[in-house]
Amino acid sequence: MSLYQVYAQYPITIVSANGMRLVDDKGETYLDYYGGHAVISVGHGHPHYTQALHDQLDRIAFYSNVIENPLQVELDQRINAHLEEPYQLFMCSTGAEANENAMKLASFKTQRKKILAFKNSFHGRTSAAVAATDSPKIWAPLNTGHEVDFVPFEDLEKCEQLLSSRAYAAVIIETVQGVGGLDQPSIEFAKGLQQLCEAHGSMLIADEVQSGFGRTGAFFSFQRFGLSPDIISMAKGMGNGFPVAGIMVKQQYQAVQGELGTTFGGNFLACRAALAVIDIIENENLIAHAKRLEQVFRKAVSEASLPATIKGAGLMIGLDFKTPTAELRKKLLFEDHLFVGSSSNPNVVRILPALTIDQEAIIHLVSCIKKHCA
Repeated sequence: MSLYQVYAQYPITIVSANGMRLVDDKGETYLDYYGGHAVISVGHGHPHYTQALHDQLDRIAFYSNVIENPLQVELDQRINAHLEEPYQLFMCSTGAEANENAMKLASFKTQRKKILAFKNSFHGRTSAAVAATDSPKIWAPLNTGHEVDFVPFEDLEKCEQLLSSRAYAAVIIETVQGVGGLDQPSIEFAKGLQQLCEAHGSMLIADEVQSGFGRTGAFFSFQRFGLSPDIISMAKGMGNGFPVAGIMVKQQYQAVQGELGTTFGGNFLACRAALAVIDIIENENLIAHAKRLEQVFRKAVSEASLPATIKGAGLMIGLDFKTPTAELRKKLLFEDHLFVGSSSNPNVVRILPALTIDQEAIIHLVSCIKKHCA
C-alpha cells in the first residue's frame, strides 16, 4: 500500500508551528515565507484564531445547509464591510470550487458557454477551473470539452474582438497572478476590460483565491485597480489553514434555489475560522501592514543590489532573476531553513508569508538571498 504520489515533496516532516516558525520531527526550525501556497494569512497558531475554533468545537462543528447558519450571515456582513458595493455570499470549501461555481453561475445568468481567461492563469484543478488554467499539461481529455480562450494581459484589442461575439459568459482574471509568476495587468487594461464586459454582456470574475483577504495591501486585489466585478472568488488566506472558500455575487443577481450547492461549504467551523481571520486582520491593521512591508522589502532588495526584478504587491511578492531559481530555493531551504515558493515561471521566487510577519524577518530573508547571489 502507498500514497498516490502526485506531489513533488521535500524530505521534511513538520510536526508543530507557531507564528512563522515550523519545527520538524528532528527538532530543526524553519521560517515560513510561503504559508503553504499563501494559505497562512495570520500566522500559525494565532491565539485568537485557535481559541475561536476551540470555542466553536465546544458548541457545534458541522451541520449541512438544510438549516440556517447565522455565522454565514455574519461573515457576509463582515466581508461586505470591506467592499464598495453590496454582494451576496455563497460558501464552498476550496479555491477551485469557488472558481467552478463562479463560472457556472455566470453561465446560468448569461445563458452562454464560453470563458475568456489570460495567459499564465491558474484557477484550480476541477473541470472548468482547470480548463480556464493556462497549463495544458494538467488538462485531461475530459477538461478540453470546455470552451476557453486565453489572451495576454494588455491585448485589449483581442479581448474586444472575442467579447464582441457575445458568446462569452464571463472573463476571469487574477489581478496578481499567483502560480503564473506574480504578473499584473495595467490599471488601464483592467478598466478597459471592465468596460468591454459591460458593453458585451459578459460577467467579470475576479479570482481572489490567492490575493484576497489583505494579501496585496487591499482587502481584495481588484480594489487596487478600481474594478467592480460581478463575482469575486476567494479561498486560501480566508481560513488560515481551515478549508473554506466562497464567492461574492453582486446584489443585482437573484439566487435561484438549487443552481449551486455544497455539503461542507459554510459549515460552522469554516465560518468561525474566516471570522477569526477577519478579526485579526482588522484588529492588527494587517492590510496597512502588508503595504508597509512591501516597501520594506523593496528597500532591502535595492540596498542589497539583488540581480532581480521585484514583482507582485503587498505580501504577495517575489523576485524574477531571469534565470532558473530552483537551486537558489533549495539553498534557502536546506542551508538557511527558509521556505519560499516557486511558480510556473522558473525564474521567479514567490514570497507569501503570513501578514503578521515583521520587518526583521523581511530583512533576514533578503540577506539570505543576497548571500547565495554573491
